[in-house]
Amino acid sequence: MPFMTDRLHAVQRDDQLKSALADENTRDISHAAAKSESSYLNSRFSFDMGVVEKELRSSIIGQDSAIDEVLEILKVVRADIGDPRKPLASLLFCGPTGVGKTETVRTVARALYGDADAMCRIDMNTLAQEHYAASFTGAPPGYVGSKEGTTILDQEKIEGTRNLPGIVLLDELEKASNEVVLALLNVFDNGLLTVASGERTYSFRNAIIFMSSNLGARELMDLEEGRTGLLSRFKGQAKDPRMRAQDIVMKCLLDRFPPEFVNRIDHVDTFNWLGRDTMPDLVDVEMESLNRRLRKHDVVISIDNTVRGYLAEQGYDKRFGARGLRRAMRRHLEFPLATFLLEPGMKGDMSEGASPIRLTASLNVDKIVFGHV
Repeated sequence: MPFMTDRLHAVQRDDQLKSALADENTRDISHAAAKSESSYLNSRFSFDMGVVEKELRSSIIGQDSAIDEVLEILKVVRADIGDPRKPLASLLFCGPTGVGKTETVRTVARALYGDADAMCRIDMNTLAQEHYAASFTGAPPGYVGSKEGTTILDQEKIEGTRNLPGIVLLDELEKASNEVVLALLNVFDNGLLTVASGERTYSFRNAIIFMSSNLGARELMDLEEGRTGLLSRFKGQAKDPRMRAQDIVMKCLLDRFPPEFVNRIDHVDTFNWLGRDTMPDLVDVEMESLNRRLRKHDVVISIDNTVRGYLAEQGYDKRFGARGLRRAMRRHLEFPLATFLLEPGMKGDMSEGASPIRLTASLNVDKIVFGHV
């Protein structure tokens, strides 16, 4: 009986987690896999570009140029006019931390599949040491596990579905060992990765490969602040800041990776630093996410412009981007909100049948307080 009780509790915990993740992924939009009425192409893909664009522009703030580039590449994928012997596309997102590189990929996955985790994500910092490369390329002949050809790759998520592309994210690419980087050459070149033992081949030909890297972040900070040094070689060139930033990132990439690797990447895009003016919009995005998490408690919270401005100011740190804002919102909004929800009087309010309970947040000196609408 204790075993059955433990199993029952485990199933309940899994169901609660799945419910929480479903709430986080919920959007008030139609599913992107719906057939586009205006398309007459005989394409194997049927996702709606309008839905993907709406999701990206509402979730990723301050990166309009990067979003435009992603949408252009997704149009080529949607039209199905790429080389069938290569991955559908390979994109490398460079730039500072906390500006939306990984979140862009999660948003694409959520727009296509309704689940931000519907992708094969590999954190390349786990492959930083040479002897860990076998977890990506498979154990070589004569080693334990070589016959099985197992790796950390998820073939099902790489291949996608009948009418949706697979999504692969190689996060923090610059931290991978050189052996893993060399293994990716074949993936970019012919869309195939054969494990070291030769027992199994993974196909990336139906996948979009996203990569992220923080290479060049310090140099981009120097560019933003007008410092000299690395930037002196670009002095006098008649280029706009975005082109100069791209030049800096390309130099940093070539310093870290061999030219033949960089040359096989279809597109390299540089994400901007998040400015102070983007913070209020990011607060709105975070508030939407918070309300989705509160939905299971039948609670909705709203904030006024004063609170929005306060959170934006407290959360702004150019070095940390949106992650700094999330920490500020947890400290200044979520901590006092949790205290308010756990007060004895709230239990009676939540059991009276009013659905949902509407709360409002206001600023009292330097502290956020809550009340009923």
